[in-house]
Amino acid sequence: MTYLFNPAPVVGVPVVGRSERFPVRRVYCVGRNYAAHAREMGFDPDREPPFFFCKPADAVVPVAQGEVLTLDYPAETSNYHYEIELVAAIGKPGRNIPEDQALQHVFGYAVGLDMTRRDLQMDMRKMGRPWEIGKAFDRSAPIGPLVPAEVAGDVHHADIWLQVNGQDKQRSSTAALIWSVAETVSDLSRYFELQAGDLIYTGTPEGVGPVVKGDVMVGGVAGLGELQVRIAG
Repeated sequence: MTYLFNPAPVVGVPVVGRSERFPVRRVYCVGRNYAAHAREMGFDPDREPPFFFCKPADAVVPVAQGEVLTLDYPAETSNYHYEIELVAAIGKPGRNIPEDQALQHVFGYAVGLDMTRRDLQMDMRKMGRPWEIGKAFDRSAPIGPLVPAEVAGDVHHADIWLQVNGQDKQRSSTAALIWSVAETVSDLSRYFELQAGDLIYTGTPEGVGPVVKGDVMVGGVAGLGELQVRIAG
């Protein structure tokens, strides 16, 4: 088969202890999955069904352990926000996956950032329009190395945190997720046939806020290492 131009390269996330990389197929994100974050965004945190949005696979920016990623401040925003998240990587396909089998479909876990053009997202929300312009832009999904599930430890009761310039901004536990990883995988698989290569950004705790040029973010999930990002400027 020939193409008019070269297809885009596959985004590959490094895997701890492996030479092979995890090829990214799709990126799903869970909205408002921590009660305190739902409140700070102006919503009632009652346990309603989860909702999802997507980012393109090429929004993912893999960051090696110990590396500091430099991100340009994105276009058309003056309110660029961080959201630290636990990321689950699907390694086994499935549809209508029972909750008690959902974690069998998870290959591993990583630390991720759902970078957001908050002003654009809020404008779209007010008009009842999709969020893509605020969420799905270039390089909006940095991610650290994947840790295989069998060696990742208890990621379901793990500290999750983010600092900006050495100051705490977000600090919680993945145990505070409204919808657990297993519940999220099961529910998402009702609407999409999940495939190996899918990433699920599981939501962010309270404390989201803006960064400006020159800021350095360091975030992590216990057992999964740290993710370091600097805003160019």
